[in-house]
Amino acid sequence: MINKKIVCDTSIIIDGKITQLIEKKKLENTDIIIPMAVLDELQSQASKGREPGFVGLEELKKIRELSKRRKIKIKFIGKRPTMDDIKLARSGRMDALIRDTAKNSNSILYTADYVQALVGDVEGIEVNYIPNPAKTENLDFEKFFDEETLSIHLKVNVQPLAKKGKPGKFKLEKLSKNIITEEQIENIIREITEAVRRNKEGNLEIVRNGVMIIQLGKYRIAIARPPFADNLEVTVVRPTVKLKLSDYKLSKKLMERLGKSAEGILIAGAPGSGKSTLASSLAEFYMKSGKIVKTLESPKDLQVPPEVTQYGTIDGDFSKTADILLLVRPDYSIYDEIRKTKDFEIFSDLRLAGIGMIGVVHSSKAIDSIQRFLRRVELGLIPHIVDTVIFVKDGKIDTVLKLSLTVKVPHKMIESDLARPLIEVKDFETEKILYEIYTYGEENIILPIEYEENELKGIQKLAIKKILEEIKYYDSEAEVEIISDNKIKIKVDNEKIGKIIGKEGIIINSIEKKLGLKINIEAKISSIGKNIQYEMKEIGNSIEFIFNKKFIGGKIGIYINDIFLLSGIIGKKNNIKIIKNSELGVKLLNALITKKKINIIITN
Repeated sequence: MINKKIVCDTSIIIDGKITQLIEKKKLENTDIIIPMAVLDELQSQASKGREPGFVGLEELKKIRELSKRRKIKIKFIGKRPTMDDIKLARSGRMDALIRDTAKNSNSILYTADYVQALVGDVEGIEVNYIPNPAKTENLDFEKFFDEETLSIHLKVNVQPLAKKGKPGKFKLEKLSKNIITEEQIENIIREITEAVRRNKEGNLEIVRNGVMIIQLGKYRIAIARPPFADNLEVTVVRPTVKLKLSDYKLSKKLMERLGKSAEGILIAGAPGSGKSTLASSLAEFYMKSGKIVKTLESPKDLQVPPEVTQYGTIDGDFSKTADILLLVRPDYSIYDEIRKTKDFEIFSDLRLAGIGMIGVVHSSKAIDSIQRFLRRVELGLIPHIVDTVIFVKDGKIDTVLKLSLTVKVPHKMIESDLARPLIEVKDFETEKILYEIYTYGEENIILPIEYEENELKGIQKLAIKKILEEIKYYDSEAEVEIISDNKIKIKVDNEKIGKIIGKEGIIINSIEKKLGLKINIEAKISSIGKNIQYEMKEIGNSIEFIFNKKFIGGKIGIYINDIFLLSGIIGKKNNIKIIKNSELGVKLLNALITKKKINIIITN
């Protein structure tokens, strides 16, 4: 009996139809021919990180394994595509090579591509057209979602996981006791890629070697496979909340600012805090206010009205999209998300060109989103680019800041010749200045403004007088600081701490009981060790303290206004260095700028 011969094109292999036919024993006594053009095309797609290439190669692997068990012959024949063929692949050259293979081998062409089947019929080739009844709705992965699900996480040999709850308040749950197999995930991927091809709301947003980002309607899907990931993985994220701006219950003052004067807005917050939800709400708000609104996003996952056009990248570059945007001239554009230096530059250029901009930025604090513009943009331009910062936490608006440029002497500086341009960052609702941003030397300084009481209230003075009367017997030079209504701090000579505490704390307990206060005892700095002289220099990115050589090896403590900053040992070069942009360095710079007292005590 002569075996029937069939030629498989790329579409029928990717769709998994040949595997199904073999499993259903519908290809008995059949020779399966795979044109070299099909193999090369799948290899090319896989090399470029395109998911259909991986799916097709996996199918070929299954066909070969099934063929061995079912004693079906499989052959790879035909002409290998040339460079010209590859360049003309989109014009149908690969399909022509596959049809030539079917014609020359006198075989039946199996295809899931309607155009391929139609052309094959015209050329007189026997064709078996098997259309793919691919689903575009109720896909397999959607069974893992319920009303509370934010995202699902599927990985080979791992139990399926889901984040459930609300933005900023979610928990990770196991969806099944059974692990996900590679075959299950491959089937899910095949469904997704076919749905993207057929669904008008499906887009391939990013395709790289080993990773693909897809926007399929409301779902953002990330597919990762080796070598990018250690194993095959699918992550699907879905927005669970769609809010109007009125749902945030904003103050009348803030609504007026957003409607009339805010044109450089940053929406900041941690991942999953609800930034994109607020950005979508603002897009709808401005659209209903009679404004033309566009978005710049990749992937396009903002939930916006159809009147708002969502732009992606051109050749992977948002700067080319920005060129188009300037010609379209929208009133407002939403940039989701700003991460890289180039993103900050594009946002700044568009804003300075007169377009109202709303940027979405990842940050852990409101002020951090402004800090990310420093070094990327001239300091004086920042308030012209960003005038309002909205910090989102747990799906709610937590903080609103406003920025303005002024010229004045920075906080706690005294001399008038130190006046300079600076940015005031205020709490929008209270108008209280929270930060000042300015240049000091070569460094950009973000100075938190500390508000201190100018004078003690009369009743506090009386309280201190009464406390001093109680402890003067133990240390006549004691100092008292009121911490709260029921707590105080007493600083005494280091050698007198034991005397005032007493054996097993009996004396201090007695004083606390008599005064009705909780008392903390601390040693005065001057009693801990010897106050030594030093020379201080700014060298490059460091602040350097230089001491007399006789103190080499000595253990010292650095204090700002009697508050401990750090301890250290004087090195062989009789110095100690502190990096300016470290946490301690920033505190030290702020102390220098505000002329706070810096003491260095040597304790040995």
